[in-house]
Amino acid sequence: MQFVAFERAKQGTGASRRLRITGRAPGIVYGGGTEPQLIELDHNALWHALKKEAFHSSILDMELNGTTSKVLLRDVQYHPFKQQVLHVDFQRVDERTRVHLKVPLHFEGVEESPAVKLEGCTVTPVMHELDVVCMPAQLPEFIKVDLSQITSKTAPGVQSLKLPHGVKAVVRGSNKNPALISIKLPEVVVDAAAAAPAPAPAKKGKK
Repeated sequence: MQFVAFERAKQGTGASRRLRITGRAPGIVYGGGTEPQLIELDHNALWHALKKEAFHSSILDMELNGTTSKVLLRDVQYHPFKQQVLHVDFQRVDERTRVHLKVPLHFEGVEESPAVKLEGCTVTPVMHELDVVCMPAQLPEFIKVDLSQITSKTAPGVQSLKLPHGVKAVVRGSNKNPALISIKLPEVVVDAAAAAPAPAPAKKGKK
């Protein structure tokens, strides 16, 4: 994805506030072995771009002063109750340096799986994105998770993912294979009337 940025001369709370009044959003670009640079962006264009998944998880082309450079979105500060971006941070990308980023997981085939179709299970994703490390050119926009073959006893974990070449998952904590989904078996409803024991036959009195 591509976006246009402009140089920002002034900094500080007052300058940023005046900038937002004019329909611009303040930001900064850092990294890449050069000094951080203050930028500003058209607020409406930025707001719509932030609604797109790829803007958060892929390498972006930033056009600034007629020159295009590769950057990653690193942080966004939103107003607590207004639909307004207060500040945005980008990091320059060095093609020779690995990047660490969260990549979205796209789940497919769950409705055709034996777990849902034959066993009536409820399948819920518990992990929506994956931490990965790779070279910039190898960064995937998303990672596909095929659930078409799962059963109630075969919930996949991170180790089962087929990652693109050169992409490595980053897993923290003692669990090196965290679950991607949870599988809930259908509830069994017991008919109280059918489950109740039959009444004992009445004893006949002596004549």
